[in-house]
Amino acid sequence: MTTRLLSWLESANTPDTHFPLENLPFGVFSTKENPSPRAGVALGDQVIDLGALDDAGLLPASARGAFRTGTLNTFIALGKPVWHETRKRLQTLFSTSDMHVRDNATLHSRALVPAAHAVMHLPIDIPGYTDFYSSKEHATNVGRMFRDPDNALLPNWLEIPIGYNGRASSVVVSGTPLHRPLGQLKLPDQPRPIFGACRKLDYELEMAFVVGKPSALGEAISVDAAPEHMFGVVLLNDWSARDIQQWEYVPLGPFNSKGFGTSISPWIVTMEALEPFRVANPEQSPEPLAYLRQSHPNAYDVALETALRPHGTPNNERTTIARTNFRTMYWTMAQQLAHHTVSGCNVRVGDLMGSGTISGTAPDSYGSLLELTVNGKQPLQLGNGATRAFLEDGDEVIMTGWCQGDGYRVGFGEVRGEILPARSVK
Repeated sequence: MTTRLLSWLESANTPDTHFPLENLPFGVFSTKENPSPRAGVALGDQVIDLGALDDAGLLPASARGAFRTGTLNTFIALGKPVWHETRKRLQTLFSTSDMHVRDNATLHSRALVPAAHAVMHLPIDIPGYTDFYSSKEHATNVGRMFRDPDNALLPNWLEIPIGYNGRASSVVVSGTPLHRPLGQLKLPDQPRPIFGACRKLDYELEMAFVVGKPSALGEAISVDAAPEHMFGVVLLNDWSARDIQQWEYVPLGPFNSKGFGTSISPWIVTMEALEPFRVANPEQSPEPLAYLRQSHPNAYDVALETALRPHGTPNNERTTIARTNFRTMYWTMAQQLAHHTVSGCNVRVGDLMGSGTISGTAPDSYGSLLELTVNGKQPLQLGNGATRAFLEDGDEVIMTGWCQGDGYRVGFGEVRGEILPARSVK
């Protein structure tokens, strides 16, 4: 049994915190007093200011100067040995056996910021964003609704980690409100599309990994080598305009229905923190082609929840509408990266790779309103008496996730976003 890592910061030792010493996720934050974005790490109810520790000479020399650039890209580009050394040093500095920060009043006040006072920023500069479609349950549910119920999966789905290149410029950090998108809608009783605001606005519960090690053009990353190219993982909400999507996605896939916004959680949980929660890969039949065959476990046991706060209700009044787990995904992150690069496509530090909607087998484990409401035909009953077929203006979606250890959690915090009314077209 692994011994718990205890901190002199008591809030990091509670069993329900997402941010114990076992986690130490990286992000970018600022404060009212110091509006300059800088790198930080979440610990209990505090944010560790890495720049302050670096100035004090307490972090590895190999990372010197990497924490005040406004993104994590500079730090990530230093490589896995530096990530590991920095994380281990933080675990030591904030453990019960080390007093360098605890007993230095000046350094303590500079290095620790209450999380409630931190303004979180997009943690990375994202050169490219790819979204996959890797949940067999989700793909089956969608196929039954929009194609043949008896042949829900297209022939290629069981052979290829299906994906598309999304829009990196519209990835936003949790808490950023998004306007209801405008676009072309094809109504069933009309011969031609109309232009207007989306009527079937949805979310998609996903996770995403951040590329930490680049590859060269023409270089393929193998399944076994893929985890070495990953820095960490975030929660992701791939907002979806279902009516715009249904009209536009043939033949080249989603475009305006997805490009208006994608939300990610502010904290990147490192692959090292997730390592204890690796689990066996899902059974795959037929056996994948050789370049997609896995010799190691690449699935992760991450409990996930989606909640909805209807417009006009207090911030703490939410209804949990789905619970699922990341371990159920048919195609793993390693297979996604191997397939993405097998053609010779190169990846860069900060590239974001979405998992696709995460759905389980039970109706209350589905990762989208499209599935939960059967395309709006069976509206959800919420805790305050309201019903929802799709999202209304003012609604807020809140997603969270964590890995459960023995008396502790390695969590991702939240990714949340509120829907604003569509902008008027002049």
